[in-house]
Amino acid sequence: MIRHIPLAGLIGMALTAAVIVSWPVAARRDAVAPARTGVADGAQKAQQTRPSLPAVYFGKCHSGGGLNCVVDGDTFWIDGVKIRVADIDTPETHPSRCAEEARLGTAATDRLQALLNAGAFELEPIRRDTDRYGRKLRIVKRNGQSLGGILVSEGLARSYAGGHRDSWCA
Repeated sequence: MIRHIPLAGLIGMALTAAVIVSWPVAARRDAVAPARTGVADGAQKAQQTRPSLPAVYFGKCHSGGGLNCVVDGDTFWIDGVKIRVADIDTPETHPSRCAEEARLGTAATDRLQALLNAGAFELEPIRRDTDRYGRKLRIVKRNGQSLGGILVSEGLARSYAGGHRDSWCA
């Protein structure tokens, strides 16, 4: 039996689908945008946390250019925007300088992917919006806890606040 749906019903369904599909993308784009700063007592509010991003599945991508994928332990793409996790440094994987760095770098990449895939998170801007490679610098948090801090506590990353980075090779 074939049912006929009135035109108004089809239009309503199409509009509902468009809102459902576009809302998460708009929310994520707002989260990676530069912090909107206001002036309070003469100081800028550059540390505002963005609203929680809707849960997204992250795959892996070696060099990136993509939608929702992890490049390495401290870099990922979300909706075509490259994010550098600002509060950590992880071992290099492209290329690694020694076998131990390669092992730790792969483990850090896998763990960041698992953490991002565990649910909604927030991107907190820091004073600098981007690094010298054009990546957005953000602290990634879930329920107020830094995901980078989790990697540090597991020995897969080091805390990083800028400056010189030590080698992961002995």
